[in-house]
Amino acid sequence: MTHLKGIKILLVDDEPHIVQFLELGLINEGYEVQSAHDGLSAVNLAAEFQPHIVVLDVMMPGMDGWEVCRMLKKSGLHASIIMLTAKDEVEDRVKGLTIGADDYVIKPFSFEELLARIAARLRNQFPALIGEVAIGPFRVNDKKKEILYHDQVLELSPTEYELLKYLVINHGIVLSKTTILDKVWGYDFGGEENIVEVYIRSLRDKLHDKEHRLIRTLRGAGYRVDI
Repeated sequence: MTHLKGIKILLVDDEPHIVQFLELGLINEGYEVQSAHDGLSAVNLAAEFQPHIVVLDVMMPGMDGWEVCRMLKKSGLHASIIMLTAKDEVEDRVKGLTIGADDYVIKPFSFEELLARIAARLRNQFPALIGEVAIGPFRVNDKKKEILYHDQVLELSPTEYELLKYLVINHGIVLSKTTILDKVWGYDFGGEENIVEVYIRSLRDKLHDKEHRLIRTLRGAGYRVDI
C-alpha cells in the first residue's frame, strides 16, 4: 500500500474552479495540498512549502508555466513537476522535458489520470517516502531493487528491473519505445530502439506472458502494462 501522509503537492493554475476541484480531491486522497493562482506566488510558495509534487498549468497570464518550471528547477527544488497543457503537441512536450518537467497531462483530463501520474512520479522520485509499493500482482521494492510477481521474486538483471519497474509504475499508460529508452537507458544511449523489444521479450518469458495479456504491444504506439 502507498502511505500518503506527509506527501506535499503544490497546485498552480489561474482557474479557481480547477484548483478547488483538484485541491478537494487530493486532500480527500490524503495528500497535504497548497495552491497558487499565478507564477510568482507559486515560486515563492514552493520555496516555503517544499512540495514533493508540483502540478503546474502552462497557460497563465504574466509568468507562464514554462518560466515557473525553469525557476523552480533553477532554485534547486527537489520536486517532480507535472505540467498541465491544453495542447497535445510534440513541441510542447519536448520543451517541457527540456526545461525540467517530469510529466505532462493534457486538458481536459480525468482526476483518476492525474492521481495515476502523481503516484507514478512518487514511486520514481521518492520511493523512500512510500516504501514497498503494491501494484496489482506486483510488489516493487526499490531499496532492495526487487520485484515480486504473485509473491514470487523475479530473477531480473539491473536493466530488466528498471524496465519492469517503469512499465508497472506507469501501468495503463501507453509508453513509446523512445520514451522507454529515455527513461530506462538514458538520453545519451546510442543504441537501437530494437533493444527495447529484446528486453520486453525477456520480461514476458519471466512473467509467463506468452499471450501478451500483461505487457501489451500497441502497434505503432508502444507498450502498455494492463493490471
